[in-house]
Amino acid sequence: MSMDIIENSLDGRALRIGIVQARFNDYAGAGLLDACVKELLKLGVVEEDITLIRVPGALEIPFALQQLASTEEYDALVAIGAVIRGETYHFEVVSNESASGIMQVSLDFDIPIANAVLTTENDEQTQARLLEKGTDAAKVAVEMANLRKEFMFEMDEE
Repeated sequence: MSMDIIENSLDGRALRIGIVQARFNDYAGAGLLDACVKELLKLGVVEEDITLIRVPGALEIPFALQQLASTEEYDALVAIGAVIRGETYHFEVVSNESASGIMQVSLDFDIPIANAVLTTENDEQTQARLLEKGTDAAKVAVEMANLRKEFMFEMDEE
């Protein structure tokens, strides 16, 4: 095959990862964080290269991500939290605005952000997703950080 193929890499060695965790629905944030950090370490990211910021809720996540991204010290970021449907429209506002803000920071600062902010109907759905979503967030952060580095390397060669 003559096409140029860029392979994904889950090698986390030498990567710096920033994590922003919402405290609202704290049990969910704690479970997601635990799964994410365990997977980052398994992928080779060293604990000293992981920074954690805790914020009040999901709406505050984008601002904290922006602060981390602006330092240009991180290869990827992870957003962690849970928005669980209540009886009001507030669920939709928080879910949509948080996701939009996270994506905006990623694009504005040219940094991959793994979005592990759960949006669920109830506590049971949240509990069922903590391990998988936290683990996936770590893999996404590492893979996308390596993809970004690959493109930066190719641009430097030109």
